[in-house]
Amino acid sequence: MMTWIKLAARNLFRNRRRSLFTILAIGLGFAAVNALGGFTAYIFTSLEDGYIYGQANGHLTIFKEGFLHEGKLDPTRYLLDEADMAVINEVVHAHPEVLIATPQLHISGLLSNGQVSTVFIAAGRVPSEVRAINGYSRGMTGKIKLFTGKQLEDAIVFGAGLSKGLAEQLKLELDATAVAMAPTVSGQINALDAQVLQFFDAPVEALEDKLMLVTLKFAQSLYDTTSVDRLTVLLQDDAQTESMRALLAREFAARGLKLEIKTWNELSTFYTKVKQMFDVIFLFTFLIVFTIVVMSVINTVGMAIMERTREIGTLRALGFKRRGIIGLFASESMLLGLAGSLLGVALTLITWSGIKLLQPTWMPPQITRRVPLEIYLVPSYMLYSVLLLVSLSLIAASLPARKAARMEIVGALGHV
Repeated sequence: MMTWIKLAARNLFRNRRRSLFTILAIGLGFAAVNALGGFTAYIFTSLEDGYIYGQANGHLTIFKEGFLHEGKLDPTRYLLDEADMAVINEVVHAHPEVLIATPQLHISGLLSNGQVSTVFIAAGRVPSEVRAINGYSRGMTGKIKLFTGKQLEDAIVFGAGLSKGLAEQLKLELDATAVAMAPTVSGQINALDAQVLQFFDAPVEALEDKLMLVTLKFAQSLYDTTSVDRLTVLLQDDAQTESMRALLAREFAARGLKLEIKTWNELSTFYTKVKQMFDVIFLFTFLIVFTIVVMSVINTVGMAIMERTREIGTLRALGFKRRGIIGLFASESMLLGLAGSLLGVALTLITWSGIKLLQPTWMPPQITRRVPLEIYLVPSYMLYSVLLLVSLSLIAASLPARKAARMEIVGALGHV
């Protein structure tokens, strides 16, 4: 085997320039695919970290059955009352995998500055538990301060956060007082004063002039209820999401509770769409690299066969079998693929180190503040890339190598 490799290496060095350009093509293709793969991994991780921890949506969300389909028209029919919540909390907190389980009540109504009113949509949460979920963030995007002003506090029941567009529309400043109005669960109109503690950027532009953040007690007081519409569950590990959903669903059913449990990626449609988009981009990039590698190797091996036709005839005359000729050119193409892959690994590491050193920033979707741009090193991507490019090199060389092996010995010896 070593003899074949030595012969293949010598043959490649006979045409240094051609071999070098082929290796460069393979190496640059390798680096392009892995740099894009590392950036894609960074995007997916950041979106996941931002949704689960940064926005405090957790891994699982528990609703009353039918809330997601019918709750928009009549949300009060699908609220979880105190009795339901007592059983749900008992079941959920019995599992050590659960770090935090926090209730929410989403409300809507009119917000007024005393002169004009506009529609608002608000999430009522427990501020201390939201911050606890934020604290488990493992990425930079989950730790960025996404508001200006003061934090919401459990003790300041009537504190509120407004999206910047909503605040501008009503001309409200920090520490100003607004009036929130909404129908209660019994159908009566209720109004409460809200103190503006913070401004934030809405994650979706269409909601920039509508979103509010309030405490859970404020939302319950405005709706005149002690119920909630969902329970957010944070787990120790992302990998436990599906197994815990199945386990909790069985235990809730055994207790006679009709509930729906949704995972974070089912509720985050933006994450799903971005992932699909990057999967398509990655596929197109891979196809481009595939074409470059295959054409480069075919060109290199084809030219080598044309230049070495008499050599092939001599080898066949000396007793080389056809599979030996194929093996010789296969070894050369394998070395080309391996050398190109090793160059690609080096280029990928250089790109990663350069980004670490320069620390560029950018403004990703759904975040209005600049964050560090990163490229992750994904060892599995790099290993698969090496195996794939070496395999592609072997496959690309197979056709011209087989053609060379089928040459007539006399005709090959007389080739000019």
